[in-house]
Amino acid sequence: MDIQELDREYVAGTYARFPVTIVGGKGSLVTDIDGKDYIDMTSGIAVNSFGACDDVWYKAICEQAAKIQHMSNLFYTEPCAKLAHMLCERTGMKKVFFSNSGAEANECAVKVARKYAADTKGEDYYTVITLKNSFHGRTITMLSATGQDHYHELFRPLTPGFVHAEADNFEYLKVLADAHKTAAIMIECVQGEGGVVALSEDYVKAVAQFAKENDIVLIVDEVQTGNGRSGQLYSYMNYGITPDIVSTAKGLAGGLPLGATLLGEKVKDTLKPGDHGSTFGGNPVACAGGVSILGRIDDELLAGVREKSKYLFEEFTGAPGIEAVSGMGLMMGLKTTKPAKDVVNACIAEGVLCLTAKDRVRLLPALNIPDDLLKRAAEVIKKCCA
Repeated sequence: MDIQELDREYVAGTYARFPVTIVGGKGSLVTDIDGKDYIDMTSGIAVNSFGACDDVWYKAICEQAAKIQHMSNLFYTEPCAKLAHMLCERTGMKKVFFSNSGAEANECAVKVARKYAADTKGEDYYTVITLKNSFHGRTITMLSATGQDHYHELFRPLTPGFVHAEADNFEYLKVLADAHKTAAIMIECVQGEGGVVALSEDYVKAVAQFAKENDIVLIVDEVQTGNGRSGQLYSYMNYGITPDIVSTAKGLAGGLPLGATLLGEKVKDTLKPGDHGSTFGGNPVACAGGVSILGRIDDELLAGVREKSKYLFEEFTGAPGIEAVSGMGLMMGLKTTKPAKDVVNACIAEGVLCLTAKDRVRLLPALNIPDDLLKRAAEVIKKCCA
């Protein structure tokens, strides 16, 4: 039985996998079981920040694994404390809770917001406003937070306490906030799973000001947009705002499971011992990976992300078969004349891995993808779109 047959027989059928078995890779090139190389424009859905098997990252996690691979959070470990310090220094946030995934980071964010509201306004202040077309994770509660009906249909009843506002419609959000005793507003500055759609600057700033004036906790979900993906360390930095809570995961540890919930001044002391926890959160090996990744997302790298983004936007805008280009940084969506999945399959045949998001081709290359590979991939994608 080959790998694909084995997978179909024994792995739960939750993924519509492409017929490619990846066995290895280096940087932005990955190799399938038949020895064919592909330019990877997916980075594991924005996870492999520096590509496959990055040497510095690999050394960091191996050295930590040789010391201690896991320790209970009832004891201190160096990588956990060091990464939390780095995150706070880089963002101005004050405390960090570590988990394993974006959904868990968002769950923590909601728990903190509701506890803060209960402590300061009363227990009936629990509603969280999110946006239509958003995506916040696949737990029952994060499905409730997600503003897309098709994610809800099979799993009702959902967790109560979430309402969904129209993105880029500030008046609608205010109506919802007035109608509900609101604990928090949670947004993605770029709606990744919703089609790689960036919110307008005026809207994000208006929401942030409204939250501040009404003592509503502002949560920015940076699970996919964070850790350099947008051309800044976190996407909210492109908008000139400061959230109360930031959730992140995906690219933070460069390929290992790690989520983080960053708590600002308002909510930094909301959680007390026993209020929340995670067995694997803050795992030393994962955090060592995070220290390696975050330490190299510097001004030079971020400038490179913005330059690569500018190149791709220029290449794809107006190209035959491409109707629109959306996104930010190295998080891009292409509205194509052909069905997006057909374009992705054509790209795979030509040796380039892409993704879809709704009706768009989605591109999430490594932050440090070499320019020659980026240009080759862009030519293939344009050819397959035409």
